[in-house]
Amino acid sequence: MYRLSCKDPNIERSCRKLSCVFPDICENLNTDHSHLIQLYRKARALPGVKKINIQSGLRYDLAVRSPEYIKELVQHHVGGYLKIAPEHTEDGPLSKMMKPGMGAYDKFKELFERFSRQAGKEQYLIPYFIAAHPGTSDEDMMNLALWLKKNNFRLDQVQTFTPTPMAMATTMWHTRRNPLKRLSRSSEKVDVVRDGYRRKLHKAFLRYHHPDNWQIIHDALINMGRSDLIGHSKHCLIPPTPPGDKSAAVRHRLGAPAARQGNGKPGQPRPGQGKATAAQGKSFGGRPQATGRPGAKPGSKPASQATGTNRSKHKR
Repeated sequence: MYRLSCKDPNIERSCRKLSCVFPDICENLNTDHSHLIQLYRKARALPGVKKINIQSGLRYDLAVRSPEYIKELVQHHVGGYLKIAPEHTEDGPLSKMMKPGMGAYDKFKELFERFSRQAGKEQYLIPYFIAAHPGTSDEDMMNLALWLKKNNFRLDQVQTFTPTPMAMATTMWHTRRNPLKRLSRSSEKVDVVRDGYRRKLHKAFLRYHHPDNWQIIHDALINMGRSDLIGHSKHCLIPPTPPGDKSAAVRHRLGAPAARQGNGKPGQPRPGQGKATAAQGKSFGGRPQATGRPGAKPGSKPASQATGTNRSKHKR
């Protein structure tokens, strides 16, 4: 927002609005980015300066008002990736954050990709999202997870909201009220995610693809009455069986009950069967490790019995 200010000093002196950019960009706000463009060019022209990269901190809802600024940014100041912070996709939490809707993100993404193609550069946007912010319901996080899957995002690093001093969201956290609106005994109550289970669930929705989060999301979708999102179709959020559990996937396709071992009690090995190695069934690098022989059919002998070599035995 370099040198962006009110068009009229008299209007600025008498203005009582809390924000110039929320809920919409004020019509009296000058959104001309020409001063910032000139600043970039002067900085690039300094002796000894080879490259100036901008990685984050962009107010993209203002940037879309000045496409020439986005073009300058994309052609000269993006080093392959640019991080921006939509924070969420749903109006409930966005209104508490004083953030724009996803329409501004979509417009910026369109301009970013267009100018990257024109410059002959392969560059990407990395959106930032947060879990458990005041005003966020379980349904809001579910819808965000669906948006992430639809747009082929698999987040590696996510953050859960933590109240910090001097922040508006911290006031909401402690009071369960929305100070952005007139306060009274009957004023809006804010849904605050405090208990450990919901905080874990909201964070799990951001990483819906990770095998460790399958169970908590599966149970939550059933409790929310959204079992239609469990399956293999495009609109589903998670598969019907944990990722990497091939035997469970086969049983699901065949409609067979869960397999039992030993004397009929689940989890007990057959006589003579050793314990599985610690690496089996665990994920590595986000993908389940391969176990057993490639292409082996259900019920076939483990590799150690089939070849006679001293390999670790596998769970049935």
